[in-house]
Amino acid sequence: MAQDLLDTVDLETQAINTIRFLSADAVERAQSGHPGTPMALAPVAYTLWTRHLRHSPEDPGWPGRDRFVLSAGHASMLLYSLLHLTGYDLSMQELKDFRQWGSKTPGHPEAHLTAGVETTTGPLGQGFANGVGMAVAERVLADEFNEEGFPIFDHHTYAICSDGDVMEGISQEAASLAGHLGLGKLIYFFDDNEITIDGSTDLAFTEDVAARFEAQGWHVAAVEDANDLAAVDAAIEEAKATVDKPSLIRVQSHIGYGSPTKQDTAAAHGAPLGEEELRGAKENLGWPTDETFYVPDAVYDHMRDAVEQGRQWQSAWDEMFEAYEEAHPAQADRLKRWLRREPPEGWEGALPAFSPTAETGEELATRKASGITLNDLAPAVGYLIGGSADLTGSNKTDVDGRGDFQKDAPEGRYFRFGVREHAMAGISNGMALHGGLQPYAGTFLIFSDYLRPSLRLSALMEQPVVFVFTHDSIGLGEDGPTHQPIEHLMALRAIPNLTLLRPADANEAAQAWAVAVQHTDGPVAMALTRQTLPVFDRTQLTTAEGLRRGAYILREAAGRPEVILVGTGSEVQCALRAAEGLEEEGIGARVVSMPSWELFEAQSETYRRKVLPPSVEARVSVEAGVSQGWERYVGTEGTAIGIDRFGASAPGAVNMEKFGFTADRVAEAARRLLA
Repeated sequence: MAQDLLDTVDLETQAINTIRFLSADAVERAQSGHPGTPMALAPVAYTLWTRHLRHSPEDPGWPGRDRFVLSAGHASMLLYSLLHLTGYDLSMQELKDFRQWGSKTPGHPEAHLTAGVETTTGPLGQGFANGVGMAVAERVLADEFNEEGFPIFDHHTYAICSDGDVMEGISQEAASLAGHLGLGKLIYFFDDNEITIDGSTDLAFTEDVAARFEAQGWHVAAVEDANDLAAVDAAIEEAKATVDKPSLIRVQSHIGYGSPTKQDTAAAHGAPLGEEELRGAKENLGWPTDETFYVPDAVYDHMRDAVEQGRQWQSAWDEMFEAYEEAHPAQADRLKRWLRREPPEGWEGALPAFSPTAETGEELATRKASGITLNDLAPAVGYLIGGSADLTGSNKTDVDGRGDFQKDAPEGRYFRFGVREHAMAGISNGMALHGGLQPYAGTFLIFSDYLRPSLRLSALMEQPVVFVFTHDSIGLGEDGPTHQPIEHLMALRAIPNLTLLRPADANEAAQAWAVAVQHTDGPVAMALTRQTLPVFDRTQLTTAEGLRRGAYILREAAGRPEVILVGTGSEVQCALRAAEGLEEEGIGARVVSMPSWELFEAQSETYRRKVLPPSVEARVSVEAGVSQGWERYVGTEGTAIGIDRFGASAPGAVNMEKFGFTADRVAEAARRLLA
C-alpha cells in the first residue's frame, strides 16, 4: 500500500513531496512542461503558503489577501498543485488535464482563467514587474483609506522568480523603482539554481545578483538550501520585519530535486523527466511508484486547513470593515466604488467641451486636450491614477494638485516611472490586477515597442490600463524618423482585445477618456498629436460622442454621397477640406472619422453599413501610418493614403506636406476613383 511507505515520513515532508510529484506527474502525462522548478521549490512554496500567506481559497478575490505571483510562470504546476491542495476551485481532473484544450491549467498561469492565479506570467520578468505594481497599489490604497484602528489594506506581495526573471531587463527596471520607492511589503524569492534552458547560467550570467539588488536599495537575505524549512521561514520573517525596503531572498535549490540523472541539469528544466527517470525520483524520495497523482489523505487534511484559516482571516477582516463602515461611512462607500471601478454619479459632467473661437478658430494638440480632460476628470474619478516614463511635459499626464508618489510621500498620486517604459507597463498591470485602481501610463507612441510585451499581457488579462501615447506621427517633426511612428498604429490594432483610439480633435480626445473610464475588460491606447489641430466647429458637424462607436459620419455629403473619405487623428482635417473642395465641384463627399477600428467592429452590422454603405465603392482612407490594413474599409477598388517608409527630420507641417497628407491629395484620389 502506498500509505504504508509513508508511515514513517513526517507530514510536512509528505506535503512537499505531494507538491513535487503532482507537478511532475502532470508534466509527464501532458508530455510537455517544466518539472524541474516545482520539484526544487516545493519546500519554499510550502513554507510560504502554510506559514505566512494570508489567503482565502473560498474567496480568491478577497481584498485583504496577500498576493502571490509566480513570476517563473513556466513552473505553473507548482502553483496549480498548491491551489488544488489548499482548496481552491481546481479539481484533480484539471491537474490531469494540464496543458490540454479547455482546461483551467494552461502551460503558463492565466489570471482571467484560473481562480487563485493573481497574474498571467510566463514571459520572464513580467510577474516581477506586476508584483511591484501590486505593492504600489497596496500602499496607495492604504494611504487613501486606512484610518486609525482600521488597517483595511495591510498585506504583502510575494513572488517566486527564476534566474531568467532576474536576467530580463524589465526586472532590472522594476527592481530599481521598487528600491527607490522603499516598497517594504514586497518579498521576492530568487531561485538561484544556476540552470537555464541552454545549460549552466555561467554561459551568459555571472554577475552578483545579491549585490545588484543591494545597490538598488533592496534588503537581501540568503537561504543556502531550499529544503531547509526553518531557514526559509526565518528569511521570510526577516523580510517581513524589514519595512523600509523590498526584500530579495536568494534561495539555492537543485532543479529536478531527486531525479537520479537529471537533477542540477538543463534536462530537468523544460521537458518531462521520462517514465523511468520519474520513477527513480520517486524512489529516491521515498514516494509511491505504483500510483500517479497520489495525495495522501493526511496531506489533504493538512493542506486544506487553509480553507478554515482563510475563513477566519476573512471573517476578522469583514468584521473590521463593518466597523469601518459605521465609523467612516462616506470613506467606506467610496472604497467600495473604487474596488468596483465605478465612477461617481455625474462624472461625465467633468468632461470638458472645446469650441473654436469666432474669428480665427482654436487649434489644440490632442495631447493637450487629453491633459486638460485628465485634469478635469481625475478629481471626479479618484481611482484613475498614473504617470509617465520621464515625459510628463510632453505626454500631459500630470494632474494639478497631485503630488508625486514617493517613498516618504505615499499620499502622492502621480507616478514618475523614470525612463523605464517596459516596467511602467508591467507595474501598471500589477496595479490594475490588485484592484481598486485604474492606472494610466504615458510615453511616445514610438516607444510602444519598448513596452509591447506588457501591453499585450494587459489585453490577454483583460485589464483596464490606459496607455497615453503622444507624438503619434511624422507630424511631430524635427526629432526625425527615430521618433516618428510609422507601423505602430497597425501593430497595436493587431493585438486582440486592445482598443486603440486616435482622436481627430480636442473634443474627440475628451470622448476618448470617457471611453477609457468605462472600458473595464481590456486596455485602451490613445494615439495623440504633438502638433496643434483645428477644433472642429461642431455646429456644422456631428458631435464628438460618435467616437464612442468607433466611426461616425462627421460630415455628410450635400446630396447622395458619391465618395467616402475616411480619416483618423490629425488627417481627418485633410478629409474635411478635401470634401469641401469636392462639393464645390459638384461631387458628393461624405467624411467619416474613424478613431477606433475596434469600437466600430463592435457595432451592429446595420450601423456599420449605414456609415460605410456597400453601395458607395469609391472610398479613400487617409492616415499617417502604414497603408497596410486599410483595404478592410476601402476595398480593393479604393485608395489608402499612408506612409510606407520611414519619416524625416523637418518641421511637422513640412513633413505632412512632403509626404502627401494634404487635402489636395485626398481630393485628387477621390477624383481618380470617380473618373
